[in-house]
Amino acid sequence: MLSALMAVWVAATAILVALLIYRALLSMKEDDQIFLGVGEQHMAKQQQVLVGKLQSIGRYSIIFGVLSVVLLLAIAGVYTYQELMRPPIS
Repeated sequence: MLSALMAVWVAATAILVALLIYRALLSMKEDDQIFLGVGEQHMAKQQQVLVGKLQSIGRYSIIFGVLSVVLLLAIAGVYTYQELMRPPIS
């Protein structure tokens, strides 16, 4: 039971780290302010798409972050329970 929980936790945490790295890479392309002329409207569209992707990744990051914490607490609980139920050494 404990090893299965740990495997799921490792997978969830790895996905979380990958999402955070991807978000950081995308956010480097984001501009705070854009001054566009008439011929540069495609840049505004690109920024809107980028902001949409960042918001989507943000939602998934929160989900996987919470999942990682919950799994870590479950692992700690299962480990503590197993140690408490172990017969004492005489």
